[in-house]
Amino acid sequence: MSVEVEEQSPAYDSKCIFCKIANNQESGAEMLHCDDDLVCFKDIRPGAPHHYLVVPKKHVGNCKSLTSEHLQLVKSMVDVGKNVLRSNNVTDLDDIRLGFHWPPFCSISHLHLHVLAPASQLGFLSRMIYRLNSYWFITADQLIERLQSSNPTS
Repeated sequence: MSVEVEEQSPAYDSKCIFCKIANNQESGAEMLHCDDDLVCFKDIRPGAPHHYLVVPKKHVGNCKSLTSEHLQLVKSMVDVGKNVLRSNNVTDLDDIRLGFHWPPFCSISHLHLHVLAPASQLGFLSRMIYRLNSYWFITADQLIERLQSSNPTS
């Protein structure tokens, strides 16, 4: 399934580490999923036994810059994250955390979904960094709800 979204930013940013990883121009990332639109790889600083990042191949800004036109992209990112968890033998999808850092708390300004499991095994620092209902982290469901509410036809 191809996700078509018109971008205000360029499709590729040569200074963006996630653009480089997603387009096989940076070695070292352990790729767990790759299709025409999205890649998924292990986070280099895992906050849980399973901590993956789902990243669009095209450069897309942070989650605050998204519009209702990005709704399908975000849903596709969630689907990829859950499928990668399943393929890595995570069976309890109620004990996961899927979300995005909310600007200005983004270390990289290329849209990326954090996929963490099991959420019950997040360490102290990770519970703070990926904290629900905080100023710096928004769950995928919350972002989808925001995008849907900004779309009068949804």
